[in-house]
Amino acid sequence: LRIFFFSLQFGRTEVIDNTLNPDFVRKYILDYFFEEKQNLRFDMYDVDSKSPDLSKHDFLGQVFCTLGEVVGSPASRLEKPLGGIPGKKCGSIVLTAEELGNCRDFATMQFCANKLDKKDFFGKSDPFMVFYRSNEDGTFTICHKTEVVKNTLNPVWQSFTIPVRGLCNGDYDRTIKVEVYDWDRDGSHDFIGEFTTSYRELARGQSQFNIYEVVNPKKKMKKKKYANSGTVSVSYGAAEGDVSTRLSAIKRLTSDLTGNPSQSTSLHYMNPYQMNAYAMALKAVGEIIQDYDSDKMFPALGFGAKLPPDGRVFHEFPLNGNIENPYCNGIEGILEAYHQSLKTVQLYGPTNFAPVVNHVARYAAAVQDGSQYFVLLIITDGVISDMAQTKEAIVNAAKLPMSIIIVGVGQAEFDAMVELDGDDIRISSRGKLAERDIVQFVPFRDYMDRTGNHVLSMARLAKDVLAEIPDQFISYMKSRGIKPNPAPPPYTPAGHTHHTQI
Repeated sequence: LRIFFFSLQFGRTEVIDNTLNPDFVRKYILDYFFEEKQNLRFDMYDVDSKSPDLSKHDFLGQVFCTLGEVVGSPASRLEKPLGGIPGKKCGSIVLTAEELGNCRDFATMQFCANKLDKKDFFGKSDPFMVFYRSNEDGTFTICHKTEVVKNTLNPVWQSFTIPVRGLCNGDYDRTIKVEVYDWDRDGSHDFIGEFTTSYRELARGQSQFNIYEVVNPKKKMKKKKYANSGTVSVSYGAAEGDVSTRLSAIKRLTSDLTGNPSQSTSLHYMNPYQMNAYAMALKAVGEIIQDYDSDKMFPALGFGAKLPPDGRVFHEFPLNGNIENPYCNGIEGILEAYHQSLKTVQLYGPTNFAPVVNHVARYAAAVQDGSQYFVLLIITDGVISDMAQTKEAIVNAAKLPMSIIIVGVGQAEFDAMVELDGDDIRISSRGKLAERDIVQFVPFRDYMDRTGNHVLSMARLAKDVLAEIPDQFISYMKSRGIKPNPAPPPYTPAGHTHHTQI
């Protein structure tokens, strides 16, 4: 298996001989950015020789995805069918991701030993343990030492707490080596033996599986009847976690409908050769946040238009015209509904934000257990007719599991949007400050590439407007004392499934 990252080969797994269901061990560390679209390609090969030239081996299939798709999947586990060979079923690949560098878990553990080797001539032993985390290059780095327990072959060490990041860099399956020594005053401590484990094993706490033989490799080589130099057991093991930055559910997108789309001067003008600013903003932001929504179905609302048949003005209406079911299938579905709505509605002022903010807030208020988090994307030309009502709606929404992204299109002044953003002065209404900063505003014109490269413009826009979402998500969870769900059990591949880890 090889991984391509932005069209550059990132790495290759080890080769596993003679199997249709390989479980690859080698992991790859990638920098993950919530606000960016990070494309990945996985190619699978059957290795026939030691040649590094992939053309010498049989191609078995490939998969394209984004890193966000993997992280945003349930339990960060994504299964996709392998393709690339017309007319042939190539099996499937399972990709799993685990946060490493930002792991905030703490491990509390206690150990005891039984029948350790006697090392002192006039006494027993004064044992202590040294813990090492393994590095990517196969070396080990010391990360913890226990205290010395004097004159015993059956020590019980005090419990200790250590950041999981320090113990294994947040990789629960990374090897942890433990060495046991007999303490000597002159510093020439006598080696008793060693064993290896992983944090995933240690976190199980006291059990029959957490009893380790302490082995001295030199003794084992010299003595045929040598069994071990004692055993070490886990008396207690537990982890205390913090909220992760992965969003469990993100829903709701809204577009401001003002102007005449049939005129080339309109921001909604449908140019047959390129997307307008509204469509580009929708696509730029939506393509990234949709990776974190499980069903990819988004309610899309318009505001500020007269609707058929009687021409009444609405400030929140479904872009697809279906009041009972305003959901659109993915970002392409939203864009299609947006373009169709431009043909059927008459764009009309005033431009009121409060109705759509309150609309999403009603949904968010019904799910405050941390299982869902809502993101409202508003794309607007900057005109707002209900500033006081909108500020009150945002202050009320700040205590709910939701964030608001506002993208300003066109050349208007966006002073009102900057005020709603609240970066400099926290937004307030009727003397009440917003509990959290939940609004992020950016003007699209600041991201337009001078060379006309719309792909680059959209990437820059998405990166900035989404940058604050993880912190806003965490601030809500912490304010409500909501902790992440327990880590899922390790996946065991079955059937015709190829499995790797990122």
